[in-house]
Amino acid sequence: MSMTRRMLLSSTAPLLMGVPAPGDLLTPPEQAAGRRKKLRVGIVGCGRMGQFFAEVYRFSPDTELAAIAEYNDERRKVVGGRFAVKALFKEAPEMVRSEKLDIVAIITPTKFMKAAVLAAAEAGVRGISTDKPIAAKLADADAMVDACNRRKLVFAGGNLQRARWQTQIAAQRLRSGVYGKIIGATVMGYGGEISGGGCQHVAVLRLLTGAEITQVETYGYPAKTLAADASDQGLMINGRWRLSSGIDCMVFGEREPFSGVEVRAERATVRWSWYAPLLFEGSGKTAPRKEVDPAYPPFPWASMLDRPPLRKDDDYLVSSIRSFIDAVHLGRPSSSLFVSGHDLRQSLEAAIASKASAMEGGRPIALPLADRSLTLMPSPYRWLGGDAVGSPQAVKDASGETR
Repeated sequence: MSMTRRMLLSSTAPLLMGVPAPGDLLTPPEQAAGRRKKLRVGIVGCGRMGQFFAEVYRFSPDTELAAIAEYNDERRKVVGGRFAVKALFKEAPEMVRSEKLDIVAIITPTKFMKAAVLAAAEAGVRGISTDKPIAAKLADADAMVDACNRRKLVFAGGNLQRARWQTQIAAQRLRSGVYGKIIGATVMGYGGEISGGGCQHVAVLRLLTGAEITQVETYGYPAKTLAADASDQGLMINGRWRLSSGIDCMVFGEREPFSGVEVRAERATVRWSWYAPLLFEGSGKTAPRKEVDPAYPPFPWASMLDRPPLRKDDDYLVSSIRSFIDAVHLGRPSSSLFVSGHDLRQSLEAAIASKASAMEGGRPIALPLADRSLTLMPSPYRWLGGDAVGSPQAVKDASGETR
């Protein structure tokens, strides 16, 4: 039987003693509105997800949606009309050469991300974002991260659950030590498509623990997927990841008893399972754990989620983009971001290493990987996009008429 709200709040108090406040994780709306010069934003790739990114930038008081690059001629025209953008281009290089942009957000299929990122970096914009998976070949992810680092540009990731406000707060609490030393971690549901959806698990694990994966020792099934050298479609991974903190994180492809990431500290356990992380009193080692209310502070940009077509569950997309906007405005490094290009690269590397270990019957493999040419192909939809695989967006949907 679940605890009442009063019981939950009562039992939470000892766990939250000394927990740091959110601080300047995100600039509040009232400070962003009217106090900053608007950043000029260009969107590359205005398919279904690109249109959600465009909505967030349109609703943000300190950005101006200034240009769009979209390969599909018909979609480019209707999306430009929908967002009242007149600077419309077919290709990203043409857009970044022609327009003086502060931010370029790249939401293309994975195959086309590298060329767009490098073109934007060469053009000298202040910030670039891309999405998951960042690449198929690890060397391509390296090239993007390195190009942005050389030019001291902010390189952000995009639509990852680790950006959810409550997940960031939970990580801040865990890593500040208020729950005691972190003593264990488990990943459940690492399977199906580890280069795509699996990005989420690795990114959240690294965030909550503040550690990197330094070795993988994994097994996988089905055998048919393991035999397909560059594919991860339907792949299920079980095994162990050694973290830089010295913890061995157990990894399971199955989604039961939960799907997500659990991190255990001496006095509390945090479990992320795609939404706001749950908080449990105790580590479960010596006594049964008891769920308590984590008492998360309100999300400062919640009002944006009341503006259709954005939904309540889009809070992590909003916070990811707001973190990026703040970093560009305030001159913060990429390491300050809720999601960075480095985070996407690390998720890809863990996926590649996990399949490589499984293909060799669980041979331990150290990270970072020495062979940067290793590749793991995402699904055709992620790699090539809906237009190429027979799932194009209807023009009426792209125009926003069905909202």
